[in-house]
Parts: sequence; structure tokens; C-alpha cells
Amino acid sequence: MGMSKSRSCFGYPLSIFFIVVNEFCERFSYYGMRALLVLYFRNFLNWDDDLSTAIYHTFAALCYLTPILGALIADSWLGKFKTIISLSIVYTIGQAVIAVSSINDLTDHDHNGTPDSIPVHVALSMIGLVLIAFGTGGIKPCVSAFGGDQFEEGQEKQRNQFFSIFYLAINAGSLLSTIITPILRVQQCGIHSQQACYPLAFGVPAALMAVSLIVFVLGSSMYRKFQPQGNVMSKVAKCISFAIKNRFRHRSKTFPKREHWLDWAKEKYDERLISQIKMVMKVMFLYIPLPMFWALFDQQGSRWTLQATTMSGRIGAIEIQPDQMQTVNAILIVIMVPIMDAVVYPLIAKCGFNFTSLKKMTVGMFLASMAFVAAAIVQVEIDKTLPVFPGENQIQIKVLNIGNNNMTVYLPGETVTLDQMSQTNGFITFDVDKLTSINVSSPESSITVAQNFDPGHRHTLLVWAPNSYLVVKDGLNQKPEKGENGIRFVNTLNEMLTITMSGKVYENITSYNASSYQFFPSGEKDYTINSTEIAENCPRVFKSSNLDFGSAYTYVIRRMNDGCLEVKEFEDIPPNTVNMALQIPQYFLLTCGEVVFSVTGLEFSYSQAPSNMKSVLQAGWLLTVAVGNIIVLIVAGAGHFDKQWAEYILFASLLLVVCVIFAIMARFYTYVNPAEIEAQFDEEEKKKSMEKDSSHTTLEPVTQTNM
Repeated sequence: MGMSKSRSCFGYPLSIFFIVVNEFCERFSYYGMRALLVLYFRNFLNWDDDLSTAIYHTFAALCYLTPILGALIADSWLGKFKTIISLSIVYTIGQAVIAVSSINDLTDHDHNGTPDSIPVHVALSMIGLVLIAFGTGGIKPCVSAFGGDQFEEGQEKQRNQFFSIFYLAINAGSLLSTIITPILRVQQCGIHSQQACYPLAFGVPAALMAVSLIVFVLGSSMYRKFQPQGNVMSKVAKCISFAIKNRFRHRSKTFPKREHWLDWAKEKYDERLISQIKMVMKVMFLYIPLPMFWALFDQQGSRWTLQATTMSGRIGAIEIQPDQMQTVNAILIVIMVPIMDAVVYPLIAKCGFNFTSLKKMTVGMFLASMAFVAAAIVQVEIDKTLPVFPGENQIQIKVLNIGNNNMTVYLPGETVTLDQMSQTNGFITFDVDKLTSINVSSPESSITVAQNFDPGHRHTLLVWAPNSYLVVKDGLNQKPEKGENGIRFVNTLNEMLTITMSGKVYENITSYNASSYQFFPSGEKDYTINSTEIAENCPRVFKSSNLDFGSAYTYVIRRMNDGCLEVKEFEDIPPNTVNMALQIPQYFLLTCGEVVFSVTGLEFSYSQAPSNMKSVLQAGWLLTVAVGNIIVLIVAGAGHFDKQWAEYILFASLLLVVCVIFAIMARFYTYVNPAEIEAQFDEEEKKKSMEKDSSHTTLEPVTQTNM
């Protein structure tokens, strides 16, 4: 074992600081890249939502499956230090490849601003992602275990705090990068054409990965490095299979029972290995219920963000976009980890309560389960405010009078009178077979609307003269995505209009027709109306009302008596009213759960593992995260709930059940000190070799007592 004199600072080995900085840069690099992925797939590679989401989740799962490879390489072949360095190089190359794949001018030979051969970009980005998954996954179990290795006997307290600091570095990195990379993405750049700057946004994480590698190498002389101890995994597998076979061979009553089923391997394997495997198996058994926690935890990025899109982001003077709510978790962690370590745990200890690792983890699961109950309560509040959309066999209709006469509309079982420039009060719902005829009459004449309506959709009936009407299929049968606001224009002039709003163009809206919806984030928007028939002295630029979140409007453009234009706003979908601040309690509960569960789990996995299997157990811990991700995909795919709150309650109750099972399993777990057990084996081996030596010198008969 290569040891160097370890220098210390604040009672910690100095080498720790290199490891923490390395982890911070690596996580910044990873999360910064991951924050852009879905947008990059959709906007640059032009994939649809489903494909983008599927590839994104596959990549996430792969990142948590590869740690097993990393652990194998580290524990049985290269050692942790060399594994971290070689896989970091692979990782840096992967990040660089992805940055290159997002350079528009790479294949844009005709300089028109769009790549000429998308397959080249797709191929490069997939190669990049595979390299990143191997890199980040492979070094994950090694870095935390390598950090744990830096502490000597008797530094347990510092080591426990190291895992907290390590976790803090992870979250500080992810917090900063999720704030910074989206800012880089919206910059404009390019050689021949200016557009969203993906190369810069991917390039910065790539550069940080290189920094992370350099920092780690700089600390090289200070690290305590342990030699890998042969191929541990294959030894473990062989020993377990031998024990099972041997037990099976001796299954008759004549053979005495052995204390543990692994003891059946004693004929072939030494006791040290058997006792090490027992330690690992005991911990692995405890891991079985854990994926359920991650299944809930990882829904912050999916379900909870979708929930935020149906809420209002106005919190006091600031406005928050739905996908920014995820940063609440990282912000809370950076606050909570030090509070837990410095205040809460010492207080609990003062009260004389023995708050063991497994008790902490049980509490963490319980808190996460409560977070989902909180999410369900918020969801019930949101559901009260959501508009009713048509079912599969229903049609919704709204009548909008854009003419200069009063109109009377006869619908089945309902008569509506509309003044000029007014609309019915909301949408009216009909069953498909009930909507037989609609009559529109004005003082001069009356007509019957003949139209096939699409079931399951909303329609707007525009009427403007006694026998002039148009049915428009709205195309919105849910709240606008991402909390944006839908806006469409209706043109009542006699010529075509083109309207530009915040950089989006509504082209050639013909006379007495409606445009499709386009979507905008919150705030006031300017829009310009281009038409040949607007008089010189008339304004062409108009302001929208201050848009909130998740609303939709129809803007009707008409000519006033002086020849200038006026715009009237009609509400199609009301804005969200439930405030995003209501999500804070569920984020707070989940974060407290994560702090007591995750930090403790990392530290517990390290402390209960024999020295030659530290990385293997860290990889096992990470595997529970991968399985958790898979559970979400299965549950979301299999169970279709009419009500979202029902799904939240299902997850909460599943985790509660698992939490109880885990608590029972934890009762029966006895903590071990791997170092002590190994020291005993070392003692016994020493004795044996000394006796051997003495027996050689005096040639006395060797008794069998020490066999």
C-alpha cells in the first residue's frame, strides 16, 4: 500500500479539499449539460417530446448503471486513483464531443442557419452521451469511497462530516450550473448565422470537467492510495455459488446445520473472505426497499415541474418560471446540510436518543412520503381552479360576435344574446349526439350553422353578419405547456395581416379568419401589425395585457371610424391562480428527507463495507437510484390516473409501506466495524505464521488445536 505522510488542515486530511473541489466541478459539468439536453434534442435535433424524454431517461438510467463497471475496475484492477483519472479523461472527451455536435456551422455548408446533415449531429451527440455515461457513472462510486479512504483510524467523526461536505459540493455544483447554463444557452453566437448558443452552453461544462481532472491530479502526492486487491467480484461470486452448491450437496439430516448459509463455503475459501461477503450481503439486503425513495425523489424533475406549470409564478415582486422551481431543492440542501450537522443531530444526541444511521434513513423515507401527501393537497387545490375541458364524446363551443350587429344564437337547450364585440360566458359543453343544430339570427335574417365538430375539442364560432360565420377548432384541450400563454389573432379587416409578437410571426391572416395560437412566457408583450391599409398617422405597435401563467386569449383586430385599428382582448382560458409558493412545503419535506436519507446512506455504505469492497457497496447504493428511475417509468406507463392527486397518494402510500418494512429490517441489523474484524484476522494470521516458524526450528509435533 503506497502511503505518503498525510498533511492535515482543521483536523481533516488536506487531500480531501482536492477531492471536494473535483466533485464540485464534475457535478457542475454533469448537471449543466443535463439541464440543456431535452431542449437541445427538441430545438436543435428537432425530435418530438416523447423521443426526447425517452432518450433523456435512458441516459439518466445508464449513468446510474455504469457505476458497477467503475467499481469493478477500481476494486479489482486499476485502484480508485487510476480509475478516476482514466475515466475522467473519457468523460472530458465525451463533453467535448457533445459541444462539437451542437456547432451549427459544422455541417451548415450553405450558411442558411440550419445544419445540412442532422444525422452527423445526432451521431456525435449519441457518442458524446455514451462516453459521458461511462465517465460519470464509472467515477461515481470511486470518488466518494476514495474520499473516505483519506481518513485514518479514529477519524470517524471527520469522515461522517466529509460525506456531508461531499454532498454539499454535489448540490452546490448542480445549483450553480442549472442557473448558469440556461443563461449561456440564450446567448446568440455562430460564424455565419446567429442563433441559440449551445456550443457555449455545452462548452463551459466541458471546460469545468477538464478543470476537475487537473485539480484531482494536482493533489496526487497527498493521497492515501490503496492497491487493488485482485478481482474481488469474481471471488465473491465464486464463493457464494460454491456455498450454495455445497449446502445443496449436504442437504440430508446427517450433516450438522451451520450458523450461516455462507459457512458452507469454508471447505474451499478462507474465513476472512467469507466474513467480508457476509458484511456486504447484509448491507445489500437492506438496500432492497430503498429504490422506492428514489422513485419519489426523482419526480421533482418530471411530475412536480408539470404541476408547477398549472400554477402562478408571481411570488411578490419576482416571477419564477415552472422549471426554475427545481432549484428550490438544491438551495434548501445547501442550507439544510450544515443545519442538520451543526444543530439538529447534536440536539438529538443531547436528548439521549441514539439516532443511528438506519433510524435516520427511516425518518428520511417517512418525510419523502409526507412530501407527496403535501403535493397531493396542492394538486386538489389546483384542480378546483382548472377549467373543464371536453371529454372524448363531448364538444365545447364558444360564440364570439365580431360584427357590428347584435346577434341571437340558439343552441340546443340554450339561447344566447350577444352585443357587438362580445362573447358567450365561457365554453358550453355538449354531448356529440346532442349538438344537432345551431341557429344564428340578427334583426335582419337568420341562418343555421352546418358543421361537423371534432369530438373532444373546443371550438369557437365567429359570427359577424347575419349570414356570415366561421367555426374555428381551438386546438387547445389542456392548459398551455410550461406555464406559457397562448395568443391568437382574429382579423376583421378586408385585407390580409401579418403580425409579429416578441419575435414570433403570425403570417398572412386572411380577412375574417383566425390565426393559430402561439405561446409566450409571462409579462407584457409588444406586437406590430403590418398592413397596407393602415393610415400613416395611426399606431402600428400595440401592447398586450400583462400575461400571467397558463392562460389563452383571442385578440380581435378591427378598424375604428377614424381608420386606425383597435384590438379587443377576449379570454379563452383563465390564467393560473394557485401560487407556486405553495410547492415550497413539499420541496422542504422532500429535501429534509433527502438530507437524512442520502447523506447517511453514503456514509453507512462506506462504514459497513470491508476495505476491499468499498466501491462495490457504493455502486450498490447508486444502483438503487437507477432502479428507482425504472420504477417511475413503469408506474407512469402502467397506471393511468384520471386525477393526478391519486397518483401522488399512491406513491406516498407505497413509500409508507416500504418505510415500515425497512424499519423492521433495520431493527434486526447489527452494526459492524470492518476494520476491527479484519484486525482480528490479521492477529490470527500472525499467530499462525509465528507458530509455523517456531515449529520449523524445534521440529515439535504440531497439535491440531489451532486448526
